[in-house]
Amino acid sequence: MSLPIGGSDEIGIWGYIAAVEELASDMARHSIRRAAIVHATGSGGTQAGLNAGVLMHNLPADVISYAVCDDAAYFNDKAQQDWQALRAVTPDLPVEPIKTVTNDHFIGPGYGRADQAVFDTLAQLARLEGITLDPVYTGKAFHGMVTDLEHSSFQSDAADIIFVHTGGVFGIFPHADALQTSLQRVQAVDTPH
Repeated sequence: MSLPIGGSDEIGIWGYIAAVEELASDMARHSIRRAAIVHATGSGGTQAGLNAGVLMHNLPADVISYAVCDDAAYFNDKAQQDWQALRAVTPDLPVEPIKTVTNDHFIGPGYGRADQAVFDTLAQLARLEGITLDPVYTGKAFHGMVTDLEHSSFQSDAADIIFVHTGGVFGIFPHADALQTSLQRVQAVDTPH
């Protein structure tokens, strides 16, 4: 058996179905009644698993997927295919399709490439919160989320947002110069003269 890119198939999505089960407990413990779950989608498995988990665990959440490549139609279709493949081997799962919301407005110049605005957002986040995101996956999703919130175009009205950081730290290394430039620019703006 070969593994698909990103482990994105009916077997691989179980990891995020289980993550949603854990997230349901976290939301209850923190009295979060409804949330938007935001993440980057690059091969579709995280997206399929999160959406399947929300459906299976009846979690009051909207999953907002920010594409890092391909378009919304591709990812919405891929997630449904993974869900249907899982249902084919696990027939006791809910019969309805999963709900998918994919934003493809922040792909930028293409897969593995980001524009300056993404690097500036990453530099600002690192400087203010000490959180490092990569410009290939999670950085694009975070930048998209922040931009949509600033422009009132975020695709959920949930009061609480849960950002899923799926990793990707190694995606920083090829972009070290661009990120360093943004860090210097952010520092110059934040430093009083």
